Amino acid sequence: MKLILLLWSALIAFVGAQSLDFPTKLKDLHAPAEAKTVSSDFEFTNKSGKTVNIRRYESTCSCMSVTVKEGKLRYAPGESGVIRANFDMGNFSGEVDKSVAVYLDNDPDDKPSVVLTTRVHIPVLVSAEPKTLKWEIGGKPETKSVRITMNHSKPIKVTQVTTSSEAFRRELKTITEGKEYELLLTPADINAPALCIVRIDTDCDIPKHKTQQVFGVIRKP
Repeated sequence: MKLILLLWSALIAFVGAQSLDFPTKLKDLHAPAEAKTVSSDFEFTNKSGKTVNIRRYESTCSCMSVTVKEGKLRYAPGESGVIRANFDMGNFSGEVDKSVAVYLDNDPDDKPSVVLTTRVHIPVLVSAEPKTLKWEIGGKPETKSVRITMNHSKPIKVTQVTTSSEAFRRELKTITEGKEYELLLTPADINAPALCIVRIDTDCDIPKHKTQQVFGVIRKP
């Protein structure tokens, strides 16, 4: 009996998942560095033999809003529609995945029939790696470095480097002006926990790429 119930549950889940057919559930987008928002449209068709209702749809992130074309939530067999995901890129950079959950009539609240993913590739114009430098209490107060690389069509210069704590000394070295720099960070005292936020300001002409942050951390072993 348990086996029958399990098979029946699996069949219901399968039918629900197939009631709206999406040619693709992943949209791969390459956004220009200056873009503030990007949108992806997910087309679908009701290929089942019954009317399908979209009960609910929601994004997994406040940075993404979701709309259904013409606000239509009820689809007869053979009808098609579009779900649009609008991603506010804010200060994101690199490869970012954001998803939309689509719930149909019989879906449990924690199991949507469909998950639609927008994958956005956002240029990293100012790269600072590694993002965090770490030291252990009682260890050696050795100097560690962050490589700052510019990936723009024109030069980007570092204009200022500031730290939030006097527990670290900083030094900026120019490798190639406008293209590559090295930030050196040295703890002044390594006998107590400490956190330092290092702010790197540049003259990048795109505001969201203008400033980067890295961190220095002294922690227990």
